[in-house]
Amino acid sequence: MVENAQSPSEHVSGWAVGGITFAATMLLLTGLFQSVTGLVAIIDDEFFVVVRSYTFDLDTTVWGWIHLILGVLLIVVGIALLRRSTWAGITALFLSVLSAVDNFFFIPYYPFWSLLLVGLNVWVIWSLTRPGAIRT
Repeated sequence: MVENAQSPSEHVSGWAVGGITFAATMLLLTGLFQSVTGLVAIIDDEFFVVVRSYTFDLDTTVWGWIHLILGVLLIVVGIALLRRSTWAGITALFLSVLSAVDNFFFIPYYPFWSLLLVGLNVWVIWSLTRPGAIRT
């Protein structure tokens, strides 16, 4: 028998739990921000300034639906992460990367807001990749 093997009932460090709680809270916040941005783009096409000659020139309504769907998914995963669901950690990492990329492409439409959301997503990724944060 190996003495160093970790049992599933072993205590998780406070730093790891704090990182998970922080990541879940930031996911909820980022999801809320994404959803609001999406609703604004869907309701009022003229709110965002459309940049000419942009490579990823999508209609603002399309961007709105992308943001809204991603925002709702981030909120659901944030709630699941607060409940310590086993699938939520990896899904949160995937959605945070997807959200950061989405907001990177949205920078020409709303620069400050997009950069803020990219930063929040990077912070979530950092929190979830700390040692002991995600256990399977």
